[in-house]
Parts: sequence; C-alpha cells; structure tokens
Amino acid sequence: FLFFSFEKFLCAKRSEAPHFKSKAMKNYIIKTHKKDTFYAKPHMIILNKGLNSGKPNKEPFTNSFVVIFENEQDCENIYWITYSLWQSKFWHRNLVGSVIPFLRITDFIKEFSRKADEMLNDFEEHQKNVKALQLLEAKATQFNQNLNLINDMRRIILHRYCK
Repeated sequence: FLFFSFEKFLCAKRSEAPHFKSKAMKNYIIKTHKKDTFYAKPHMIILNKGLNSGKPNKEPFTNSFVVIFENEQDCENIYWITYSLWQSKFWHRNLVGSVIPFLRITDFIKEFSRKADEMLNDFEEHQKNVKALQLLEAKATQFNQNLNLINDMRRIILHRYCK
C-alpha cells in the first residue's frame, strides 16, 4: 500500500508545471545533430566540442546538439538564454576530455533545462535582458565594421608609401 501511495505522490509531483509569468513555454526537444538533417520546425544548433561548447547558432556545426521548438518565439527566447550561458562560460565546468573537451548530452540537458527554467521564471526581466543583449550585439557588430574600415584606410595610406 505504501508503494502505491508513493507512486501517486510522484505522479502528482510530475504533473505540476512550472508557472511562468508569461506565455513562454518550455516546449523543446534536445538531441544530437546528424549531418545533412533537415529540421522543419524552428531550431537552433549548439556546439558540443571544444572550448566554445555551448555556442548557439542557426547554421549547423559538426559535433553539435539541436534544440527543436514548436514556434519561433520560443526559439528566440531560448536562443538568448543559450547565448548568455555560452558568453559567461557556464559550460566549461561540464566539459570532459583531456585533449579536446566536449559536453555530454545528458549533462547539457540537465543543466540547460534547469537554467532555462530559472531564467524564464522572471519573464519580464528576461525580456529586458534580451533587448539589452540584442542592442549590445548590434553595437558590437557596428564597432567591428568601423574597426575594419579604419584598418582598410590605414592600409591604403601605408600602401602609398610602397609605390
């Protein structure tokens, strides 16, 4: 009898869904990416080998995981969570291997789900952070383009002395 009561308790606990302050849902599938696979649903690719493990991208990498979503909005929200985890080097503590470190899918799923839930619990704050990150990315891109133009101009001016 005690076993059946415990089983009912576990089933009741599992059916509780996390309460988000918005419509952000944790509806995604994480699996290992296979080369030349086409994904019809919105998705993102996450690198799983090397010191850049955890890096998200829209284009496929070799040695990567794929996270498949139901809609584009969920994909965008989770993309920025993944981006922030990668930039903060969150995954370095989960890397294994002595020559080429890699991230195990079981470790990734466990930690990713935990952090995504944690960050999505305060959805309004998450939205503010995403907007700030997008603005910073745009400014960084613009800054790098300006640096490239400055370097090009420097080369042109110095090239005049080589004639």
